[in-house]
Amino acid sequence: MCALPAVAALATANEPLRIGLTPVFLDDQAAFLNRWRTYLSARIGSPVLFVQRASYREISEQISARQIDVAWMCGYPYMMDRARLTLLAVPLHLGRPEYHSYLIVRDDLPEVGRIGDLGGKVFAFSDPNSFSGSLYPRFLLHDAGLSLESHFRRSFFTWSHRKVVEAVAAGLADGGAVAGYVWETMSRLHPEITARTRIVSRSPAYGFPPFVARSDLDADIVRTVREVFVDMRNDAAGAQLLETLNLDGFVPGDPAMFEPIAAMAERVDSR
Repeated sequence: MCALPAVAALATANEPLRIGLTPVFLDDQAAFLNRWRTYLSARIGSPVLFVQRASYREISEQISARQIDVAWMCGYPYMMDRARLTLLAVPLHLGRPEYHSYLIVRDDLPEVGRIGDLGGKVFAFSDPNSFSGSLYPRFLLHDAGLSLESHFRRSFFTWSHRKVVEAVAAGLADGGAVAGYVWETMSRLHPEITARTRIVSRSPAYGFPPFVARSDLDADIVRTVREVFVDMRNDAAGAQLLETLNLDGFVPGDPAMFEPIAAMAERVDSR
């Protein structure tokens, strides 16, 4: 692909395209991100820098401050700040740009069939601004007329979906909420961990956590980066990276697919 003028200008100035990420679930994360960075840099036509942060809040703050240009962000913070963000690309998992929130428990709690059965137990959330790891379980509590503060004996944030699964598997939490995509991927990579957990329920399908760009990023850069993501599945190196991520590819996506998340947030957060 030939670099478009705005992208070429980035490269000439030796300014990297800064892509924000929260922790991913891979064992050898540093090596994978180095391979992905090299791949994206070559195809975009400018240096790429991955900026890793511990939470979605930090990612949102940095993209608002123009300290990063693009971010892999959950649909919940994307909807909360959509006026300042441009949808770039949405991953495909099992052929669909969607995923589910899983309610999981320790495998030795057969009596738990819903979140209401976890009264007096310890519960693990992933990130306060995660849809699958925070908003959706809070919606379940809201719908059941239960208070987060009084229902659980204790709750805590792990700041990553993988750590939710690990906390439940290790007995540090009785239950937790996690992105189904992460649980399913961990079941391939570490079945000995997921085997110590049980899926209690799966949410309906919602828009998969997308890549977004700050709204004032040059349109040519946005277009080029989007094309590179969408084309990843069409070459061997890109397909290999996608396989490591347990993804099938990317599509441009439509902001409307995330509107149900915005509606849920309005209902739950206004309580």
